[in-house]
Amino acid sequence: QVQLVESGGGLVQPGGSLTLSCTASTLLYDYRAIAWFRQAAGKEREAISCISNTDDGTYYTGSVAGRFTISRGQAANTIELQMDSLKDEDPDVYHCAIDTRRRPSIGTFPCRDAKYDAWGQGTQVTVAS
Repeated sequence: QVQLVESGGGLVQPGGSLTLSCTASTLLYDYRAIAWFRQAAGKEREAISCISNTDDGTYYTGSVAGRFTISRGQAANTIELQMDSLKDEDPDVYHCAIDTRRRPSIGTFPCRDAKYDAWGQGTQVTVAS
């Protein structure tokens, strides 16, 4: 099973920015999709962004659209989440996840249709003055 490790979390002021990274134990090219989730205490885990390895299509949930950007890192085993205009109500814990099924050789695959089965431990983001 592929292992995922998130990094880049920390303390930022409201309106500030952070870049989260997810490093995998394998290259990511053959997987169907990659996503970022976040979760606040007592709340359900929320999918906030994903990218398809088949057609490069991306998705952003409404609460982060225009503020967050998902991208592949320079290394073939990394993905990033650029977070701008952070708010104190943004949940604290962020996880990366992968649909480890082999990507389709042709056509498209919307990342919102993925079944994410590999998860990182999470990294904490604290937005406070």
